[in-house]
Amino acid sequence: MGKSMDGAPPRKGRQSRDQAFDVWLKRGLHQLFDDVVNEPVPEELLKLIEEDRSRQD
Repeated sequence: MGKSMDGAPPRKGRQSRDQAFDVWLKRGLHQLFDDVVNEPVPEELLKLIEEDRSRQD
């Protein structure tokens, strides 16, 4: 079985805390930014992207 850097065996609670934090963070980020992510991309920005693509080709 693996050991941590200090030689102690890994703790099972750490993994569940990490998973709980990941779920909390994911939910919080979704609450804050889902509305922004679901907004349409402005036409002016799409035009700039297309112009840049055509210059690179």
